[in-house]
Amino acid sequence: MSLLRIIPLFDFTALILAMVPGQGMAMVMRQTMIGGARAGYLSVLGNAMGLLTWGLLSAVGLSQVFRHSVLAYDLLKYAGVLYLGYLALTTLWSLRRGVGVFDPSGNAQQRPLAAIRLGLLTNLTNVKACVFAVAFIPQFVPRSMSLGLGIVVLSLVQACISTCWYTSFVASVDKAARLLARPSVRQWLTGISAAGLFVLALTLLFSSPR
Repeated sequence: MSLLRIIPLFDFTALILAMVPGQGMAMVMRQTMIGGARAGYLSVLGNAMGLLTWGLLSAVGLSQVFRHSVLAYDLLKYAGVLYLGYLALTTLWSLRRGVGVFDPSGNAQQRPLAAIRLGLLTNLTNVKACVFAVAFIPQFVPRSMSLGLGIVVLSLVQACISTCWYTSFVASVDKAARLLARPSVRQWLTGISAAGLFVLALTLLFSSPR
């Protein structure tokens, strides 16, 4: 299968990943609610830079590891499944605090470099982004294409999809800050986040090797 035929499916998967509420969305929501839309957009830029960083690291490392060891790929895949499942359970458990993981309290970074750095660091410490880069993306690369090059290309596509989604999210949060400040809404977002993580774990579990 060619890369052009795979990209529509990859676009959909990357969009679902971006839409699943999690660490990145919580950060962008807090930045926008407290620091305004500009702070949110700058953090989105940092988030995209983080995605590209994960993609490059994945391309450099995995293209070598997977070339020589199917076992290494399987171990990474199942480790990703277990960790996504763990994140889903801990996300559900956070609901016992009342508002779950989407607590907008705290400070926002409004200076351009600080806001971008916050988005970058949030993404680089986001296990969901890491698992997608090292376990999901390689499976979309056609066998006829270099694994390293394919991961880089698809990482660029993912960064574009994620940026488009988060840009619209920032605009929505900026207009609906009062609604998102309600504990019930944040509980709902936490529940969706847990469900989305479970779906990602199952998708990875039943995915076919490259």
